Amino acid sequence: MATADPRPNRCSAGDRCRQILEAATELFASQGFKGTTTRQIAEHAKVNEAIIFRHFSTKEDLYWAVLEHKCEQGGERQIIAECLAGNASPEETFAGLARAYLRFRQKDSSMGRLLLFSALEHHKLSERFFRTHIAEFYEDTAQYIRKQIKAGRFRSVDPLIAARGFWGMVGYHFLIQELFGAKYYQEFDLDQASEAIADLWMNGMLPKPKPRANISRKKPVE
Repeated sequence: MATADPRPNRCSAGDRCRQILEAATELFASQGFKGTTTRQIAEHAKVNEAIIFRHFSTKEDLYWAVLEHKCEQGGERQIIAECLAGNASPEETFAGLARAYLRFRQKDSSMGRLLLFSALEHHKLSERFFRTHIAEFYEDTAQYIRKQIKAGRFRSVDPLIAARGFWGMVGYHFLIQELFGAKYYQEFDLDQASEAIADLWMNGMLPKPKPRANISRKKPVE
């Protein structure tokens, strides 16, 4: 007869890894990279500190895994890609982009906190994350803008600057509402905020009306 496993509650490697990632996410998002130790993460995850280094070679590798896990978990990029590839009008497209971003961030603000900590601590992972995720993200939006410029729907501007301008408006709204606590002062409906941001940005992108020809009128002969 086989001997029963004396450790019936032992987690699988995958479960243990997720357990560590969840604990690390919570601590990194509230204390930053420098303010969090692997010992604290181990205590929070209820594992031995040595277990962490079986899964992640360094604390930096763990922080990166947390960022990657948050990206994969949300599915945000796929929805935004679908918005940009759809047949909706530019107004509807950019309102949809803002709505998708704000909805994800409203449900879970930890990603924003993790990236802010990384940038403020001058951590090289913020540059790596920008190259891996954000740069391509901006370029996808800029490519959509290029097509609209070519079709005459948008005026001629630098597409990448325009893309950054749009996402800057959306991202700043998230920062003010969710991270700086403005939602406790004034709450905004997510759909209305998304449409307002898209409308303001679109007004800066629409072609300027051509000046009317100055037609001189002859005075009637008296």
